[in-house]
Amino acid sequence: MELLTDARARHFVPDKYVFPPEKRPALLPDSDSPGVAFPVIDIHPATLSDDRRRRLVVAEIIQAGMEFGFLQVVNHGVGEDVVRGFREAAAGLFALPAEEKLPYCSDDMSRHFRLATSTAFHRNQTCYWRDYFRIRCYPVTDEVTRHWPSKPPTFGISLAEYSTAVHELSQTLLRLIAEGLGLGANFFAGDLSAGVTQMNVNYYPPCPDPTVTLGLFPHCDRHLLTVLSQGDVAGLQARHDGRWLLVPAVPGALVINFGHQMEIVTNGLLASVEHRVVTNTTAARLSVATLVTPKMECRIGPAPEMVDEATNPAKYREFIFSEFMEAYAAADASRERVLESFKIHH
Repeated sequence: MELLTDARARHFVPDKYVFPPEKRPALLPDSDSPGVAFPVIDIHPATLSDDRRRRLVVAEIIQAGMEFGFLQVVNHGVGEDVVRGFREAAAGLFALPAEEKLPYCSDDMSRHFRLATSTAFHRNQTCYWRDYFRIRCYPVTDEVTRHWPSKPPTFGISLAEYSTAVHELSQTLLRLIAEGLGLGANFFAGDLSAGVTQMNVNYYPPCPDPTVTLGLFPHCDRHLLTVLSQGDVAGLQARHDGRWLLVPAVPGALVINFGHQMEIVTNGLLASVEHRVVTNTTAARLSVATLVTPKMECRIGPAPEMVDEATNPAKYREFIFSEFMEAYAAADASRERVLESFKIHH
């Protein structure tokens, strides 16, 4: 397995990364989308402790979920030093000599920690301009941490701090979402969010020609909620009204997007929106996506409070989360194909 991070400097995009014209990214300048902006929401504890301001924040989160499926949060409680510490450790791992990374390279999706390139989906097709490692990161137990790499030396400590802080943030967000939907405050606190948390750390090297390739294919996340650190280099795009909009890199912010399970549980109210990654010519981009996941045996379906048989009947059947994961893999991560397996046609 040859990683992009180990390849010699590229002055052109190799053929295996070149997409056919109809699949190449068409970047939209900001002027094409006047007045469209992904919400940036302040969730400082002082804000949330004031009843009136808390209700406003909750309403903003629900509105963002309905309109975009994406939002950014600031004053979120994950310390800047914690974010920076793990991002630096992750960058250090990608920078290790090829021979030190080789034992971790694998396409075996069952491994607790693996390093790979492109994607585990769309095999034998055009490659994506991306190296990544996928790791089980929370809860921080001996069973999880024994699989973590020992280099760089700061990796384990910084990952434990970051994943614990992000877990606390995700639980705060899920409580706020439950409030906004009229569900019990702890609605999401059980099996719906208690699976082993996975993390994808993505590295997108500078690309000689971003117009002919993609960093990552259009997809929706199969989990409940994603917390993303994209640093100061933008590249994430989300689909909105049939167009791709760039999610800006807001200093200190973390990007939140809803996965398929959130859309299903809310009976389609909070959207799981397609997103992709584009490349650039000048700067490497590192993103850290933490995926809040149900337990594999969790039974999932629209919450009764989100269903009205007369005006808003259930759009999806009940299923076990492990069944969804199998369907997602079989559908090659296609939004339409995977959801079709669970839709109720009235």
